[in-house]
Amino acid sequence: MCMVIFAPLFAIFAFATCGGYSGGLRLSVDCVNKTESNLSIDIAFAYPFRLHQVTFEVPTCEGKERQKLALTGDSSSSAEFFVTVAVFAFLYSLAATVVYIFFQNKYRENNRGPLIDFIVTVVFSFLWLVGSSAWAKGLSDVKVATDPKEVLLLMSACKQPSNKCMAVHSPVMSSLNTSVVFGFLNFILWAGNIWFVFKETGWHSSGQRYLSDPMEKHSGSYNHGGYNQDSYGSSGGYGRQASLGPSSDEFGQQSSGPASFTNQI
Repeated sequence: MCMVIFAPLFAIFAFATCGGYSGGLRLSVDCVNKTESNLSIDIAFAYPFRLHQVTFEVPTCEGKERQKLALTGDSSSSAEFFVTVAVFAFLYSLAATVVYIFFQNKYRENNRGPLIDFIVTVVFSFLWLVGSSAWAKGLSDVKVATDPKEVLLLMSACKQPSNKCMAVHSPVMSSLNTSVVFGFLNFILWAGNIWFVFKETGWHSSGQRYLSDPMEKHSGSYNHGGYNQDSYGSSGGYGRQASLGPSSDEFGQQSSGPASFTNQI
């Protein structure tokens, strides 16, 4: 039940916080010649974080000439892989919810549904681990590439001590940090669900039968051994009670002795 409720929600939070991100930073370059200065240089970037394609122009503080620069790095592969895993996990969670609720008999027929569900759960657990780890590394690269101090180092005007370069506004990465957290939460959720899906498969039930059969054989052989209450009660105790008194045949033989003795007299 927890899987049905939380898996779609966690997947939504994961791909929404990453795939819907857009941010930016603002820099200022104050040249010695104030007419050449630019105190509001906006640099915007967004998903899928192909930062090497994000270009911007900055003053060189050498006349009207402008310098065209670009951010460094490309984290699109890890970001797109993370979002793709989240989207497909969301779709599979919805489909599984419909099957659990409306097609429970079909799901358990021939044990095919639980086996497929088990395999898919294991695969998604692995994909969540790989995707979250890759995106965590990609996000670290994005933070470094969009750090205003690192971007200022790319400007030739900022290499001159007479010019003043500073960061006006830094990018906000809180939603991207949230996406990484939800990525690992999804991994924990799917990995924890492996056991519950495995219990629905025939592998779990066959393992229980395999463990119970030797125990039944052992208990059966114990009952057929020397210590058997039924055999003990029927042959042991009652046999002794029956042998306490003489039998009818023996009693007859004993009574015939005195009669023959009187006849001889």
